[in-house]
Amino acid sequence: MNWDPALYLKFSQPRLRPALELLARVDLESPAVVYDLGCGTGSVTQILAQRWPRATVTGVDDSGEMLGRARDSSSNLRWLQQGIAAWRPDSAPDLIYSNAALHWLPDHGPLLRGLAAYLARGGVLAVQMPRNFAAPSHAAIGETVRNGPWRARLEPLLREAPVAEPTWYLELLSSVCSEVDLWQTEYYQVLRGEDPVKEWTKGTWLRPLLQALSEGERAAFERCYAQRLAAAYPPRADGTTVLPFKRLFFVARRAD
Repeated sequence: MNWDPALYLKFSQPRLRPALELLARVDLESPAVVYDLGCGTGSVTQILAQRWPRATVTGVDDSGEMLGRARDSSSNLRWLQQGIAAWRPDSAPDLIYSNAALHWLPDHGPLLRGLAAYLARGGVLAVQMPRNFAAPSHAAIGETVRNGPWRARLEPLLREAPVAEPTWYLELLSSVCSEVDLWQTEYYQVLRGEDPVKEWTKGTWLRPLLQALSEGERAAFERCYAQRLAAAYPPRADGTTVLPFKRLFFVARRAD
């Protein structure tokens, strides 16, 4: 999938908040090796490098478009263009951090066991993933796909909800880590602009579907989708729109 950094960053503040809240729960004093998996444009990677200036911090992402917006503002910062599934660390990380990226990958059991196994003793795996796939914002995508002339092409691209129940992750992580801190937060995001919920999903979950359509079809699909969203997310009196959005977090530590 090709990413559009400008569209993704259109909602940079509500996307940044959970990343910072995840980072605030990472209790490491002086890690030496830090990886940010699915780093995107690198805004949080730079914060990691600033928090731990003596660490070697590497941002990993498979999108050249997103990494093209990343900037080297710290001498301890590195960038690596590679998919998370194929990534292997050069040395055992003290911290593997991943914000809003692992939900794009399947088979979370083997994936998370593998990431935990890479950690140095006492190392931390810190992850945030959206868990909003049953919400109207995402259900309306499937409805729009199945009720339009593009159904045959787009229906195979629809994905099941990729993030399991929180208790599933708690059991999995408890089997491979000595400490697990897991929580879920529902944010009430106040968005501005025309059709902001459409624009939000257009930058992420909707993007592979739109890329499979011609320009004219894309515009028609967006109109149909926006009509379905209107009832679920009506504008407020001040013109803003509220998008409730659930996110799952966990911080797991490997035994010393």
